[in-house]
Amino acid sequence: VQLQASGGGLVQAGGSLRLSCAASGRTGNRYTLAWFRQAPGKEREFVAAIRWTGDSTYYADSMKGRFIISRDNVKNAMYLQMNSLKPEDTAVYYCAARLLDTAARISDSRVYVGWGQGTLVTVSS
Repeated sequence: VQLQASGGGLVQAGGSLRLSCAASGRTGNRYTLAWFRQAPGKEREFVAAIRWTGDSTYYADSMKGRFIISRDNVKNAMYLQMNSLKPEDTAVYYCAARLLDTAARISDSRVYVGWGQGTLVTVSS
């Protein structure tokens, strides 16, 4: 499966942005999807993940209450609604797939595949 993130841009602090992720390739199996981000000079970090049915979602602590992850399996798409953005949210955002529908190691980037080019989100103060 291959994934491509889009929807990034420049936004002022306190603003909102909605990212999209399009999946292609072998999308017939049930799989977990996730968002990660990487800020300049920092390691890639977990943002949020969503199981196949969409009923189970997981967030990094700093994103809880501000970000909402969702998916549309008919469209092979995933979304990240980002609200109350802060300058520290500035990063390249990536989406990836876990070819197992499981909550195990949900935030571990090493178990995900299909990384595509990310989309840059810049939050100005």
